Amino acid sequence: MPETPDIVDLAVIGGGVNGCGIARDAAGRGLSVLLCEKDDLASGTSSASTKLIHGGLRYLEHYAFRLVRESLVEREVLLRAAPHIIWPMRFVLPHHKGLRPRWMIRLGLFLYDHLGGRKLLPGTRALDLRQDAAGRPLQEAFRHAFEYSDCWVEDARLVVLNAMDAAERGARIHVRTECVEAARVEDRWRITLKDTARGATFEVHARALVNAAGPWVSEVLSGRIRINADDRVRLVKGSHMVVKKLFEGERAYIFQNADRRVVFAIPYERDFTLIGTTDEDVTGDPGEAAITDDEIAYLCEAVNGYFKMPIARDAVVWSYAGVRPLYDDGASKAQEATRDYVLRLDAPKDAAPLLSVFGGKITTYRRLAEEALETLAPHLADGHEEWTAQTPLPGGDFPVDGMGALTRQIHDAYPFLSADLAARLTRAYGTRAWHLLGKVTDRDGLGICFGADLYALEVAYLMRHEWARRADDVLWRRSKLGLRLSEAERETLAGWMAENADADAA
Repeated sequence: MPETPDIVDLAVIGGGVNGCGIARDAAGRGLSVLLCEKDDLASGTSSASTKLIHGGLRYLEHYAFRLVRESLVEREVLLRAAPHIIWPMRFVLPHHKGLRPRWMIRLGLFLYDHLGGRKLLPGTRALDLRQDAAGRPLQEAFRHAFEYSDCWVEDARLVVLNAMDAAERGARIHVRTECVEAARVEDRWRITLKDTARGATFEVHARALVNAAGPWVSEVLSGRIRINADDRVRLVKGSHMVVKKLFEGERAYIFQNADRRVVFAIPYERDFTLIGTTDEDVTGDPGEAAITDDEIAYLCEAVNGYFKMPIARDAVVWSYAGVRPLYDDGASKAQEATRDYVLRLDAPKDAAPLLSVFGGKITTYRRLAEEALETLAPHLADGHEEWTAQTPLPGGDFPVDGMGALTRQIHDAYPFLSADLAARLTRAYGTRAWHLLGKVTDRDGLGICFGADLYALEVAYLMRHEWARRADDVLWRRSKLGLRLSEAERETLAGWMAENADADAA
């Protein structure tokens, strides 16, 4: 365990997208920062999203114009910042007779195109599904559709890149480190942390504390900080399932349902289709969230109402579920609860401030971080300059349309890589792929292969620079290669990581 400074300006509880975004922003403003995460980075809600950077088309029906506009602006800010893990995606929205009328959809998409000052992404167009290739996998009843733009994101990698940037700017990132207790002592927070891997505890003092524990935000408030807050979090589960590829092409589908919700069918990892999501109020431990049989049936029924080839529950090759920590605004239905974020500052006179984060969505995490630092600014001596809007994330320092050129450069420099491996490494690491591959001159230099073109060199990089500790960290968060490795291969990887843990830990 590296030494921890006695006093930091800011301590952050929670290694999801909001916590890591706040840590990055604060470190870049010159503040000393420590972040603790009880599990792996992005191990909760932040790796269980629909993987979209989007404005939220259906939020317009709830008149959430400010949230949609902010999200649409952020969509292009983030696309510029991380074009390796974020890329444009076109969505096909078939018109379903008997649900939302065409004029309503057209009006909503007009607003969607113009609210956020769109510059990089193409606008909406109408499709004749009898002529367009997008109609081929759909039932004959669907003749008209609209096609619009949003962006795809590797959500867990987005979190890790924010943590990396924070660390490179001086922040201390402690994974698998739990906040046991936090108490005000005069004008500071005394925070007791436990390294869950080693069982050791240590203390840090902080001038300000941020509770960005996601679904556990209320639990941390009442159980670890011992503050009774009036604000409450509404826990809403969203489940997704992955099936073998249902359609060709790179466009995704968004389907309307009779319950006024929407379900996405999205090209996933080249050979699969991602289907989701659901909205269900839940209780209990958010870490135990899992898809239910009813949710699988709901998602199957939703897509079977549109695709020619029906699917059943036995088509599911993988599933995941996450719990959204939505701010409890008293909405009657889970899908109607606000996706906006709420920041609550507890700062009694002459006492150290506490900022708690409720709600939010992955698309607006950067603006949430800016607002968090603005809220804390009167309590911190430094750190008043905004900077993240114009600064790329690690590996993202290349043009938005430069992925093809960068991939070719990587492949030309390392011709022993297969075309698929060169493309995957460039997509995952951007310009950091040069650092990962270094001076390797042949395939032997990549080390042992664990399967699916995952080599020891890459795993060692993830352990050294991206806080990967266990096989699942590599296979389901830093990548999705868990879809391709056998159980035996996963065990081999886990054994190798355990043997090399001390040598390569970040």
